[in-house]
Amino acid sequence: MGCFGSKAKLSKEDVEFLKAHTRYDEATIKEWYKGFQQDCPNGKLTPAKFVDMYKMFFPSGNAEEFCDHVFRTFDTDKNGYIDFKEFLLAIDVTSAGSPREKLKWAFRMYDVDGNGVIDLGEMIKIVQAIYDMLGNNAANKPVDSADQRAKIIFNKMDENNDGHLTEEEFLNGCMQDEELSKILAPGP
Repeated sequence: MGCFGSKAKLSKEDVEFLKAHTRYDEATIKEWYKGFQQDCPNGKLTPAKFVDMYKMFFPSGNAEEFCDHVFRTFDTDKNGYIDFKEFLLAIDVTSAGSPREKLKWAFRMYDVDGNGVIDLGEMIKIVQAIYDMLGNNAANKPVDSADQRAKIIFNKMDENNDGHLTEEEFLNGCMQDEELSKILAPGP
């Protein structure tokens, strides 16, 4: 992943890369790029701008904590901002990806420390961030607390009861339970 800087146009290599790694055609990629450049003229989507964008989707909630986790997952080269390639790859997975691809992305988001497994603390942290983002007056807000919900989800998925969820346990748990899948892989 490179930084596009403030280039006004995408290079042919960038377009070809995105055509090969997303479900978008050249015209759609250029259209997305035009919008990205309007919102981020320097080619860098910062955490603050990202939160502002998410707040439009969830005006009644506190999206900042959730956005921190989403941003970390989108910023694949960990340079502190999201460039256009990272942005479009993430949009592709979260909007057009298969359920399994979306859940693999969600697993990376839940694995806060990046060690390849999710522990109960990480699960609680993300479920709380989702609850906060939904806000108190959301119609679909669950009645149980984030802590209770996280423990129920975690115990349901931890097949071998070792206190950690592997990616496979996470995927299996979500694929077998549609409600869990909707909770754990919320889309924008």
